[in-house]
Amino acid sequence: MAKRVLIIGGYGNFGALAAERLAMDPNIQLIIAGRSAEKAEALAKNLKAARSVGIAIFDYRSGLEAALEQHQPDIVLHTSGPFQGQDYAVAKACIAAGCHYLDLADARAFVPGITALDEEARANDLLVISGASSVPGLSSAIIDQYLPGFQELTSVEYGIGTAQRTSRGLATTEAVLSYAGEPFETLKDGHMQPVYGWQDFHFRKLPGLGWRGFANCDIPDLSLLPARYPSLQTVRFYAGLEVKIMQVGLWLMSWGHRLRLLPNLKRLARPLLGMSRWFDHFGGDDSLLFMTLSGKGTDGQPRKIRFQVTARKGDGLNIPITPAVILIKKLATDSCKTRGAIPCMGLVSLEEIKAELADLRVEWIATEKA
Repeated sequence: MAKRVLIIGGYGNFGALAAERLAMDPNIQLIIAGRSAEKAEALAKNLKAARSVGIAIFDYRSGLEAALEQHQPDIVLHTSGPFQGQDYAVAKACIAAGCHYLDLADARAFVPGITALDEEARANDLLVISGASSVPGLSSAIIDQYLPGFQELTSVEYGIGTAQRTSRGLATTEAVLSYAGEPFETLKDGHMQPVYGWQDFHFRKLPGLGWRGFANCDIPDLSLLPARYPSLQTVRFYAGLEVKIMQVGLWLMSWGHRLRLLPNLKRLARPLLGMSRWFDHFGGDDSLLFMTLSGKGTDGQPRKIRFQVTARKGDGLNIPITPAVILIKKLATDSCKTRGAIPCMGLVSLEEIKAELADLRVEWIATEKA
């Protein structure tokens, strides 16, 4: 029997992409959830679905329990961010309703904090996963893939570069602006040290993409990776905008907030999102994730691995949903036996991610230097 999968925010940027991937699976009966019946119905009508697609109209912040009781999902995917500042009400409601829960959260405190629900999830034989996205889902999968080549992994430096001409949602914009100019800690030379969001601005030349600008970004990995890989001495993560003038502008605004000349930039998300579209003709639709892993190889000599995934023609928007899609497909066939409430680490392999994205314009490059 097909498993019922309800997607909260199902017609949003990431929700709709997840719906497209999951609707084709005959083991899944999809339910598109959100506040707009018109948008939910339009998406459901246009999906290439193996089974009929249902809709559920409610606000997850007030009507979730009743909706879960009515629609009886087996699995819930929560895509309605930003997750900065959210509590675990959705996950708790899913546990109470007896359904598995996954989200696409990238909030520093939210993703590790999901373990507070571990005992309750196990008692109900459920899987509750936070961060089933690029971080930490994909990032930890990359590290796990190459970790056997290291006797000691001491440094992980990586970043995500977005494409200008791709769909940008308000929730994502609020999330990335919320820590601009705000202090947070990252592991540097063996100690947690403060850095500031969207500062330490620099350019990198990347294969096939040219020069891109990057700056500090706060993500769950900065807390999770040092705990999962205890030999690490340095963990640095950066994010970048494709159009250089926008990156410089955000860097300047981060200083404005750091000096308390501007409010938290999250409050300016809506007008800034609108203004960002003025620059679309200066950019393209190619995005990337790069990672450099450094340490001591199995032969005791220094080793460095440079990894890059490049997504062309807007296909990069599929990458953040892929760990969740893979896990939902596993749950739909009862092939995932893991239970409890945990961040999305060690649950999806890099090879599984590559296979799920094989039909898209995604390129994978890895070079090693002993």
